[in-house]
Amino acid sequence: MSWFNDKIKRGLEGRKQSLEIVKSNITQQDKVLWMHAASLGEYEQGLPVLEKLKEKYPNHKVLVTFFSPSGYENVVKKNKEDILCYLPFDKKSTISEFVKAVNPEIFFTVKYDFWYHLLDELKQSGAKIFVVSALFYETQTFFKFYGKWFVNQLQKNVDWIFHQTEKSFSLAQKIGLSKGSVSGDTRFDRVKQIKNRNNSVEFIDEFKADKKLLVFGSSWEAEEKIAMVLAKKLKDFKLIIAPHDLKRVQHLKQIFPNAILCSEIVKSLSCKTENETISQLNDFTTSQILIIDSIGLLSKLYSYADISVVGGGFHDKGLHNILEAATFGSPVIFGNHYKKNPEADELIAKNGAKAFADEFSAADFIVELSKNESQLKEMSENAGNFVISQPNSSEIIFNKIIFE
Repeated sequence: MSWFNDKIKRGLEGRKQSLEIVKSNITQQDKVLWMHAASLGEYEQGLPVLEKLKEKYPNHKVLVTFFSPSGYENVVKKNKEDILCYLPFDKKSTISEFVKAVNPEIFFTVKYDFWYHLLDELKQSGAKIFVVSALFYETQTFFKFYGKWFVNQLQKNVDWIFHQTEKSFSLAQKIGLSKGSVSGDTRFDRVKQIKNRNNSVEFIDEFKADKKLLVFGSSWEAEEKIAMVLAKKLKDFKLIIAPHDLKRVQHLKQIFPNAILCSEIVKSLSCKTENETISQLNDFTTSQILIIDSIGLLSKLYSYADISVVGGGFHDKGLHNILEAATFGSPVIFGNHYKKNPEADELIAKNGAKAFADEFSAADFIVELSKNESQLKEMSENAGNFVISQPNSSEIIFNKIIFE
């Protein structure tokens, strides 16, 4: 498949280096904390727990492994402190050599990325094994007649499972996974951290000016259709579009020929004369639409949003992170394909979000919301309060891990 898929090819090439990365950075005398995350979302989810463990054990080395290139490639660019690599494929001999080289004291995986031989080898090495922000649901293999073999593996090897929800915990208990508790979702801890940092982005205040702002985060084609409708109907709004895939930037530029690219305004900072800079800024402030053609800005952009539209929910690819928008008190709009996102149902129940079966219904609702200042204010407050009200999940998990 790597002949036809660049992402798979990058993952394969990266895995060839994993064992060497570990052997060159870890000795058998080192004490190691190991977090595994399937991709970027799971990394962000596990990070609050990892940071607390690093504070508790400052002399331990930290290994973070990924399954997906989208996780590894994003984190390796900005994390120079920890040891980062791909998790080797779950072949017994390969995993055995890898685990022996790491010899971790504590291992935890995030959400539901479980590997059969990895769990066996970790238990044999004497590591304490945990699952953080676990989310069990009825359609998983564990609940099929042919999934008992893997349930046995979890029963035998995992020391404790920290569940996001009561439903997840109840489902796990029904199949004999009793070593667990409900601790909530660590993503709430993460977005609370994000809210409290410096979230200013240069020139966004100038772009927004005295108008309201719609942010389209991790947009796909459906969200772009919403943007097309709203750009015509909401002339008193500014729009920021941050596509899920930067390959869509040129397509977005064709749809919105008068939009300005983020890279264009960044380039204006290096203009040689003051007049050139002023000219660029005038173009920027008068544009209705800004397209983000770089990564790493989205969570900060939500801090400016009056309304946020989060991508992924109008098809089966999966809804992207809605909590990054909600933490800033932004009402969140998305599609109704989100069965693996229990926080979406909770936020809707609190009237901080709305989900729609199609993009045109979503666009109509946003138009009506833009006209109703009291409803907009109420949804904004509900979204922010929903995040604030959540328990400190990482603290609960940390206290259990260190005394286990």
